[in-house]
Amino acid sequence: MTSPAQPLVAPDFVVPPPPATDRFRLEPLGPQHNAADHAAWTSSIAHIRANPDFTGRSWPPVAGMSLEANLEDLRRHAEDFERRSGFTYTVLSVPGNDVIGCVYIYGSRQDPEVADVRSWVRASHASLDADLYRVVSDWLEREWPFGRVAYAPR
Repeated sequence: MTSPAQPLVAPDFVVPPPPATDRFRLEPLGPQHNAADHAAWTSSIAHIRANPDFTGRSWPPVAGMSLEANLEDLRRHAEDFERRSGFTYTVLSVPGNDVIGCVYIYGSRQDPEVADVRSWVRASHASLDADLYRVVSDWLEREWPFGRVAYAPR
């Protein structure tokens, strides 16, 4: 995911606490998640590429990527969060705190009025995909200032 130059939310917008359920919780993605994030998505490349949010996209790369390249991606996502140009959250299992997915909130390249949202869960947690979609959709509608959200239904 490439970063837009413009902030996605106003400077005075207070980013809401991420949602949590009895099966998963979200927290801002950062370099500290590198090994677990890399293990999560590389174990599920075909599953993620079949997800409506990632069909026809270049990520995740079919051949994977190195742990070092993944770390650079995580650093970029953390910088985007700090700049408020994008908000990426890791999805952690409850209980256990294992990385089981990711949620990306960025501005649409086609329409600056639209928030482009994508998410994935590892193949081993595919049953959580619809729940994650519902929880994130509700959170975005209730807590975020977006007029429109593009997020493929599950």
